[in-house]
Amino acid sequence: MLSPKKVLHRKVFKGRLTGVAFRGSSLSFGDYGLKALDCGKMSARQIEAARIAVNRKIKRGGKVWIRVFPDKPITKKPAETRMGKGKGSPEYWAAQIHPGRMLFELAGVEEELAIRALTLAGNKLPFATKVVSRRDMI
Repeated sequence: MLSPKKVLHRKVFKGRLTGVAFRGSSLSFGDYGLKALDCGKMSARQIEAARIAVNRKIKRGGKVWIRVFPDKPITKKPAETRMGKGKGSPEYWAAQIHPGRMLFELAGVEEELAIRALTLAGNKLPFATKVVSRRDMI
């Protein structure tokens, strides 16, 4: 699973998911892409599940680009722990997603197969997504 090799701080603030993405919001590499329509957190496990779904559907026929990286540690306190006593330990890594962000890109496969593969990947994610193509962007 994806995780950073090194981080500046072990724990980070929760932050707020507001606004829309301008960077990383257009197709840069492939012909088809999966674009986020809502805000949300995407864990490393969800990124991996979506990647596997795409690769299985296209039978490793094309090329897949993952355009997001989980760089934010999400902490959690143990079960049945009283309030207070500081912040919990880091449990997993997540990527913060804003509306408009391109999550995956795909090239080298026909349109119908690409749409089915990216739709399957979108079903694995905790927010709404849509499939876009380079033809739609022009």
